Amino acid sequence: MPISELYLKKSLENFILEDVNFGDLTCDTVLSGERIRAVIITKQKALLAGIDFAMEVFKLLGEVEVIKKLKDGQEVFENETILEIEGDAKAILTGERVALNLIQRLSGIATLTKKLVKALEGSGVKLLDTRKTTPGLRVFEKYAVRVGGGLNHRFGLFDAVMIKDNHKRAVGGVEIALKRAKERAGPFVKIIVEIENLEELELALKIGADVYTLDNFSPEDVKRAVEIKPEGAIYEVSGGINLENVLDYAIKGVDYISSGYITHSAKAIDMSLRVI
Repeated sequence: MPISELYLKKSLENFILEDVNFGDLTCDTVLSGERIRAVIITKQKALLAGIDFAMEVFKLLGEVEVIKKLKDGQEVFENETILEIEGDAKAILTGERVALNLIQRLSGIATLTKKLVKALEGSGVKLLDTRKTTPGLRVFEKYAVRVGGGLNHRFGLFDAVMIKDNHKRAVGGVEIALKRAKERAGPFVKIIVEIENLEELELALKIGADVYTLDNFSPEDVKRAVEIKPEGAIYEVSGGINLENVLDYAIKGVDYISSGYITHSAKAIDMSLRVI
Protein backbone atom coordinates (compact mmCIF):
# COMPACT_ATOMS: atom_id res chain seq x y z
CA MET A 1 0.00 0.00 0.00
CA PRO A 2 1.61 3.31 -1.07
CA ILE A 3 1.66 6.19 1.39
CA SER A 4 -0.48 9.09 0.19
CA GLU A 5 1.00 12.60 0.32
CA LEU A 6 -1.75 13.74 2.69
CA TYR A 7 -1.20 10.85 5.11
CA LEU A 8 2.56 11.35 4.99
CA LYS A 9 2.36 15.10 5.65
CA LYS A 10 -0.08 14.74 8.56
CA SER A 11 1.94 11.91 10.13
CA LEU A 12 5.23 13.77 9.90
CA GLU A 13 3.62 16.93 11.30
CA ASN A 14 2.37 14.88 14.28
CA PHE A 15 5.84 13.39 14.84
CA ILE A 16 7.31 16.90 14.85
CA LEU A 17 4.56 18.19 17.15
CA GLU A 18 5.29 15.43 19.67
CA ASP A 19 8.87 16.69 19.96
CA VAL A 20 8.40 20.43 19.54
CA ASN A 21 5.07 21.00 21.32
CA PHE A 22 5.00 24.78 22.00
CA GLY A 23 8.48 25.35 20.58
CA ASP A 24 12.12 24.28 20.52
CA LEU A 25 13.31 25.99 23.69
CA THR A 26 17.01 25.43 22.97
CA CYS A 27 16.95 26.69 19.38
CA ASP A 28 14.68 29.60 20.32
CA THR A 29 17.10 30.81 23.00
CA VAL A 30 20.49 29.94 21.48
CA LEU A 31 20.13 30.56 17.74
CA SER A 32 19.73 33.88 15.94
CA GLY A 33 19.05 33.10 12.31
CA GLU A 34 22.26 31.19 11.57
CA ARG A 35 22.62 29.04 8.47
CA ILE A 36 24.49 25.75 8.70
CA ARG A 37 25.47 22.70 6.69
CA ALA A 38 25.06 19.23 8.18
CA VAL A 39 25.24 15.57 7.17
CA ILE A 40 23.54 12.40 8.38
CA ILE A 41 26.03 9.56 8.47
CA THR A 42 25.85 5.83 9.15
CA LYS A 43 27.70 4.25 12.06
CA GLN A 44 27.18 0.58 11.16
CA LYS A 45 26.30 -1.77 8.32
CA ALA A 46 22.62 -1.66 7.36
CA LEU A 47 19.99 -1.66 4.64
CA LEU A 48 18.61 1.85 4.33
CA ALA A 49 14.92 2.78 4.62
CA GLY A 50 13.06 6.01 5.38
CA ILE A 51 15.36 8.54 3.71
CA ASP A 52 12.59 10.37 1.83
CA PHE A 53 10.55 10.66 5.04
CA ALA A 54 13.51 12.25 6.84
CA MET A 55 13.96 14.71 3.98
CA GLU A 56 10.32 15.79 4.30
CA VAL A 57 10.77 16.42 8.04
CA PHE A 58 13.42 19.06 7.37
CA LYS A 59 11.43 20.62 4.53
CA LEU A 60 8.36 20.97 6.74
CA LEU A 61 10.35 22.93 9.31
CA GLY A 62 11.86 25.71 7.22
CA GLU A 63 14.02 26.92 4.38
CA VAL A 64 16.46 24.07 3.83
CA GLU A 65 18.03 22.27 0.91
CA VAL A 66 18.30 18.52 1.33
CA ILE A 67 20.49 16.44 -0.97
CA LYS A 68 20.01 12.69 -1.00
CA LYS A 69 23.35 10.91 -1.32
CA LEU A 70 21.97 7.37 -0.95
CA LYS A 71 18.54 5.82 -1.44
CA ASP A 72 16.27 3.31 0.28
CA GLY A 73 17.22 -0.30 -0.38
CA GLN A 74 20.95 0.42 -0.57
CA GLU A 75 23.31 -1.46 1.72
CA VAL A 76 25.65 0.85 3.62
CA PHE A 77 28.64 0.54 5.90
CA GLU A 78 30.11 2.71 8.66
CA ASN A 79 30.75 6.43 7.98
CA GLU A 80 28.75 6.76 4.79
CA THR A 81 26.83 10.00 4.14
CA ILE A 82 23.09 9.54 3.63
CA LEU A 83 21.89 13.14 3.46
CA GLU A 84 23.42 16.61 3.17
CA ILE A 85 21.29 19.40 4.64
CA GLU A 86 21.95 23.11 4.27
CA GLY A 87 19.93 26.09 5.42
CA ASP A 88 18.25 27.50 8.50
CA ALA A 89 19.97 26.12 11.61
CA LYS A 90 16.75 26.01 13.62
CA ALA A 91 14.92 23.95 10.98
CA ILE A 92 17.79 21.48 10.78
CA LEU A 93 18.42 21.09 14.51
CA THR A 94 14.73 20.99 15.42
CA GLY A 95 14.13 18.21 12.90
CA GLU A 96 17.28 16.27 13.75
CA ARG A 97 15.83 13.74 16.21
CA VAL A 98 12.57 13.08 14.34
CA ALA A 99 14.45 12.49 11.09
CA LEU A 100 17.04 10.25 12.74
CA ASN A 101 14.42 8.26 14.64
CA LEU A 102 12.62 7.47 11.41
CA ILE A 103 15.67 6.43 9.40
CA GLN A 104 17.18 4.46 12.28
CA ARG A 105 13.97 2.58 13.08
CA LEU A 106 12.98 1.84 9.49
CA SER A 107 16.50 0.85 8.46
CA GLY A 108 16.57 -1.57 11.40
CA ILE A 109 13.37 -3.23 10.18
CA ALA A 110 14.55 -3.37 6.57
CA THR A 111 17.89 -4.85 7.65
CA LEU A 112 16.31 -7.59 9.77
CA THR A 113 13.69 -8.35 7.13
CA LYS A 114 16.36 -8.81 4.50
CA LYS A 115 18.12 -11.37 6.71
CA LEU A 116 14.98 -13.52 6.94
CA VAL A 117 14.19 -13.11 3.25
CA LYS A 118 17.72 -14.21 2.41
CA ALA A 119 17.37 -17.23 4.70
CA LEU A 120 14.22 -18.26 2.79
CA GLU A 121 15.80 -17.95 -0.66
CA GLY A 122 15.17 -21.01 -2.78
CA SER A 123 12.46 -22.42 -0.51
CA GLY A 124 9.52 -20.92 -2.40
CA VAL A 125 8.15 -19.53 0.89
CA LYS A 126 7.47 -15.80 1.10
CA LEU A 127 7.86 -13.64 4.21
CA LEU A 128 4.96 -11.58 5.57
CA ASP A 129 4.84 -9.00 8.34
CA THR A 130 2.07 -8.69 10.99
CA ARG A 131 0.14 -5.98 12.84
CA LYS A 132 2.74 -6.08 15.64
CA THR A 133 3.92 -2.58 14.85
CA THR A 134 4.60 0.63 16.78
CA PRO A 135 1.40 2.71 17.22
CA GLY A 136 1.48 5.57 14.73
CA LEU A 137 4.24 3.98 12.66
CA ARG A 138 2.49 1.02 11.06
CA VAL A 139 2.43 2.30 7.49
CA PHE A 140 6.06 3.39 7.78
CA GLU A 141 7.22 0.13 9.33
CA LYS A 142 5.38 -1.94 6.75
CA TYR A 143 7.05 0.17 4.07
CA ALA A 144 10.42 -0.78 5.61
CA VAL A 145 9.44 -4.46 5.41
CA ARG A 146 8.92 -4.06 1.66
CA VAL A 147 12.28 -2.35 1.31
CA GLY A 148 13.80 -5.41 3.00
CA GLY A 149 12.14 -7.74 0.50
CA GLY A 150 9.20 -8.88 2.64
CA LEU A 151 5.49 -8.64 1.87
CA ASN A 152 2.72 -6.90 3.78
CA HIS A 153 -0.04 -8.81 5.56
CA ARG A 154 -3.12 -6.87 6.69
CA PHE A 155 -2.62 -3.16 7.30
CA GLY A 156 -5.41 -3.21 9.87
CA LEU A 157 -8.68 -4.75 10.95
CA PHE A 158 -10.39 -3.19 7.95
CA ASP A 159 -8.83 -4.96 4.96
CA ALA A 160 -9.51 -8.67 5.57
CA VAL A 161 -11.42 -11.01 7.86
CA MET A 162 -8.96 -12.81 10.10
CA ILE A 163 -10.53 -15.22 12.57
CA LYS A 164 -8.19 -15.64 15.53
CA ASP A 165 -8.31 -17.76 18.69
CA ASN A 166 -10.37 -15.29 20.71
CA HIS A 167 -12.96 -14.88 17.97
CA LYS A 168 -13.43 -18.65 17.93
CA ARG A 169 -13.72 -18.80 21.71
CA ALA A 170 -16.22 -15.95 21.73
CA VAL A 171 -18.63 -17.70 19.34
CA GLY A 172 -18.03 -21.34 20.21
CA GLY A 173 -15.51 -22.66 17.71
CA VAL A 174 -13.98 -22.42 14.26
CA GLU A 175 -17.00 -23.83 12.43
CA ILE A 176 -19.42 -21.18 13.70
CA ALA A 177 -16.91 -18.38 13.14
CA LEU A 178 -16.10 -19.44 9.58
CA LYS A 179 -19.73 -19.98 8.59
CA ARG A 180 -20.71 -16.54 9.86
CA ALA A 181 -17.79 -14.90 8.09
CA LYS A 182 -18.66 -16.57 4.79
CA GLU A 183 -22.32 -15.55 5.13
CA ARG A 184 -21.68 -11.95 6.16
CA ALA A 185 -18.46 -10.84 4.44
CA GLY A 186 -18.67 -9.38 0.96
CA PRO A 187 -17.72 -11.49 -2.06
CA PHE A 188 -14.41 -9.67 -2.49
CA VAL A 189 -13.35 -9.86 1.17
CA LYS A 190 -10.55 -12.31 1.90
CA ILE A 191 -11.18 -14.69 4.83
CA ILE A 192 -8.17 -15.85 6.83
CA VAL A 193 -8.59 -18.35 9.65
CA GLU A 194 -6.04 -19.01 12.36
CA ILE A 195 -5.64 -22.73 13.06
CA GLU A 196 -4.47 -24.04 16.44
CA ASN A 197 -4.16 -27.79 15.77
CA LEU A 198 -4.62 -30.45 13.11
CA GLU A 199 -8.14 -31.37 14.23
CA GLU A 200 -9.24 -27.76 13.85
CA LEU A 201 -7.58 -27.60 10.44
CA GLU A 202 -9.67 -30.53 9.21
CA LEU A 203 -12.86 -28.78 10.36
CA ALA A 204 -11.84 -25.50 8.70
CA LEU A 205 -10.93 -27.20 5.43
CA LYS A 206 -14.42 -28.65 5.15
CA ILE A 207 -15.99 -25.19 5.36
CA GLY A 208 -13.34 -23.36 3.37
CA ALA A 209 -11.32 -20.17 3.69
CA ASP A 210 -8.93 -18.15 1.56
CA VAL A 211 -5.92 -18.61 3.85
CA TYR A 212 -5.24 -21.09 6.66
CA THR A 213 -2.80 -19.73 9.24
CA LEU A 214 -1.06 -22.55 11.11
CA ASP A 215 -0.34 -20.79 14.37
CA ASN A 216 2.31 -22.03 16.80
CA PHE A 217 2.53 -25.39 15.03
CA SER A 218 5.68 -27.45 15.42
CA PRO A 219 7.57 -28.13 12.17
CA GLU A 220 6.40 -31.75 12.42
CA ASP A 221 2.74 -30.71 12.62
CA VAL A 222 3.23 -28.32 9.70
CA LYS A 223 4.43 -31.30 7.64
CA ARG A 224 1.31 -33.24 8.66
CA ALA A 225 -0.87 -30.27 7.70
CA VAL A 226 0.77 -30.12 4.29
CA GLU A 227 -0.09 -33.80 3.75
CA ILE A 228 -3.82 -32.95 3.89
CA LYS A 229 -3.57 -29.63 2.03
CA PRO A 230 -6.20 -29.43 -0.74
CA GLU A 231 -5.24 -28.19 -4.17
CA GLY A 232 -5.50 -24.41 -4.31
CA ALA A 233 -5.42 -23.90 -0.53
CA ILE A 234 -3.03 -21.31 0.85
CA TYR A 235 -1.06 -22.06 4.01
CA GLU A 236 0.55 -19.42 6.18
CA VAL A 237 2.72 -20.37 9.17
CA SER A 238 3.04 -18.03 12.15
CA GLY A 239 3.96 -17.89 15.80
CA GLY A 240 7.38 -17.19 17.33
CA ILE A 241 9.26 -17.36 14.05
CA ASN A 242 12.63 -15.62 13.98
CA LEU A 243 16.03 -15.78 12.30
CA GLU A 244 17.04 -18.84 14.32
CA ASN A 245 14.09 -21.07 13.42
CA VAL A 246 12.69 -19.69 10.15
CA LEU A 247 14.28 -22.41 8.03
CA ASP A 248 12.63 -25.11 10.16
CA TYR A 249 9.27 -23.84 8.85
CA ALA A 250 10.27 -23.35 5.20
CA ILE A 251 8.56 -26.62 4.35
CA LYS A 252 7.39 -27.50 0.86
CA GLY A 253 3.67 -26.80 0.72
CA VAL A 254 3.88 -23.70 2.95
CA ASP A 255 3.13 -20.55 0.98
CA TYR A 256 3.89 -17.83 3.52
CA ILE A 257 5.63 -17.35 6.84
CA SER A 258 4.45 -14.36 8.88
CA SER A 259 6.65 -12.91 11.58
CA GLY A 260 6.06 -10.10 14.06
CA TYR A 261 9.74 -10.42 14.94
CA ILE A 262 10.81 -8.32 11.95
CA THR A 263 8.98 -5.28 13.32
CA HIS A 264 8.70 -5.68 17.08
CA SER A 265 12.26 -6.96 17.61
CA ALA A 266 14.23 -5.01 15.02
CA LYS A 267 17.06 -2.95 16.51
CA ALA A 268 17.44 0.63 15.34
CA ILE A 269 20.50 1.30 13.23
CA ASP A 270 23.04 3.72 14.72
CA MET A 271 23.31 7.00 12.77
CA SER A 272 24.04 10.61 13.60
CA LEU A 273 23.62 14.15 12.29
CA ARG A 274 26.76 16.29 12.35
CA VAL A 275 27.08 19.99 11.67
CA ILE A 276 30.05 20.62 9.38
